[in-house]
Amino acid sequence: MDFTSPSTTREAPPLDPELSEALAALGPAAREPFTPENLAARQARDATARPRPTARDLRADGRFEVEELRVPGAPGAPDVTLVSARPAGVAGPLPLLYYMHGGGMIMGNAWSVLPKLLRDWALPLELAVISVEYRLAPRTRYPGPLEDCYAGFVWAAEHATALGIDAGRVIVGGKSAGGGLAAALALLARDRGGPAPIGQLLICPMLDDRNDTRSSHQMAGVDVWDRTSNATAWQALLGDRYGAADLPPYAAPARATDLSRLPPAYIEVGAAETFRDEDVAYADALWQAGGQAELHVWPGACHGFDTFAPEAALSRDARDARTRWLRRILARSGNR
Repeated sequence: MDFTSPSTTREAPPLDPELSEALAALGPAAREPFTPENLAARQARDATARPRPTARDLRADGRFEVEELRVPGAPGAPDVTLVSARPAGVAGPLPLLYYMHGGGMIMGNAWSVLPKLLRDWALPLELAVISVEYRLAPRTRYPGPLEDCYAGFVWAAEHATALGIDAGRVIVGGKSAGGGLAAALALLARDRGGPAPIGQLLICPMLDDRNDTRSSHQMAGVDVWDRTSNATAWQALLGDRYGAADLPPYAAPARATDLSRLPPAYIEVGAAETFRDEDVAYADALWQAGGQAELHVWPGACHGFDTFAPEAALSRDARDARTRWLRRILARSGNR
C-alpha cells in the first residue's frame, strides 16, 4: 500500500480523550492555520505572548548556572546567541544536550524552552544544556537558521573545557522545527567532518517540505499544525526553493538518500499528527541504512500534545520515554 501519495481522503484517527478535552478548552484559535497573509501578525503575537525568562529567572534561586553567550556565526553571518545552563555545584565535565527550539522555523526563542529542559533533564540526569537562538524565517531563509545552529555547535565543542562539558558526550535535540534542525545538524556534522554527536533526540520533527504524506492529508484542518500551516512555514523558510527537486537534505532531512553513519536517534510523533508518516519513514530509513532509531508513535496524540496537556497520561508517558532513552545513551557513552 502506498502511504506517500494519498488517493482518497481518510477519516482522522481519534484524539486521546484527555488531549481532546484540553484542546477543546483552548478554543478554536488553537487550530487556526498559519497562512502567508496572517504570518506577520501571528509572529508578532507569538513574540509578545511567548515566555522569555531572563538568565536570573532561569537560575532558579541558585539551582542552575546560566550564561548568555554571543559566539561567531557562519562566515558573513551575524553572531549567534547561545543560552548555556547547567546544574549548580556539579563537578566534572558534563554531557551536553544541544537543543533547538520549536516553532515551525517562524516562531519561538531559545529561552522559553529552558525551564522544562532544566527541570526534566538537566537536574535528574546531571547534564548541561545549550539552547540556540537561531534566526527565524522568512526574514532569514535556509540555510541561515541551520548555519546558526552549526556555528554554535562547533563553537561549543571547541570550547568544551571552558564550558565544563564533555565534547565526546553531546546529544543534539529539538522539538518540531527544532527536531528537524537537529536531524539536519547531524547530517551536516557528518558530511563536514564536524563534531560527532552521540545521539539525536527528534521530538515530532519537521522533516519533509513536500507536505504530501497520507497523514498530512488525513490531518488537514484537524491537527493543531496542519498542512496549511506546514506549507506556510516551509515556504517562509525556503522561498523560491520550496519543493525544488534538488533541495539539499540539510534543508529537509526527509530528502536525504544517505542516512548511514548517523548517531542513534529517538523519534516520536503522534498517531493523529500531520508529521506522523514522515517521521515513521525517517526512522525506517535509518534502520535500512544500518542505523539505530527508537520510534514512538503515541496513539491519539496530535502535534505538541504534551505542551497544552502536560499532565495527561500520554504526556507523562512520552516524557518518561524520552528520559529513559537519554539515560541509556548517556550511560552507554559514559562506559566507553
